[in-house]
Amino acid sequence: MKADEPHSVLFACSMNAVRSPMAEALARRHFGQRIYVDSAGLSTIELDGFAIAAMDEIGIDMRDHNTQGFDDIDLSEFDLVIALSPEAHARAITLTKNSSVKVEFWPIGDPTQDSGGSRESRLQAYRQVRDDIRQRIRARFSF
Repeated sequence: MKADEPHSVLFACSMNAVRSPMAEALARRHFGQRIYVDSAGLSTIELDGFAIAAMDEIGIDMRDHNTQGFDDIDLSEFDLVIALSPEAHARAITLTKNSSVKVEFWPIGDPTQDSGGSRESRLQAYRQVRDDIRQRIRARFSF
């Protein structure tokens, strides 16, 4: 582990149903026990089926993920919050303004916004989000 690498990371997005749970699962796969990882949203809804399918394709099962909101966690337990939506970034900045928790913003597209097209084209949007998050994790952290 690099000296400046965090010991705990929270991934945050709008609903904790697509982007942040994908990021949490990908980070757990890469970090193992080395870094504590969790995720949260501004609010919560049921985990998205397309997100589950996209992660299944790379051998990661997210079916046991329990969605949670910012109110369900203690931000002081984290060294770093990585916000994946503008709304989550603004909320993280507000909630951490009087703490030593660092906040980063990774602008990751919301695949739920493109609800048209075939199942395959919708799934492709989720794959793109998965791959974007995986690339950012690899670029940000040492392995």
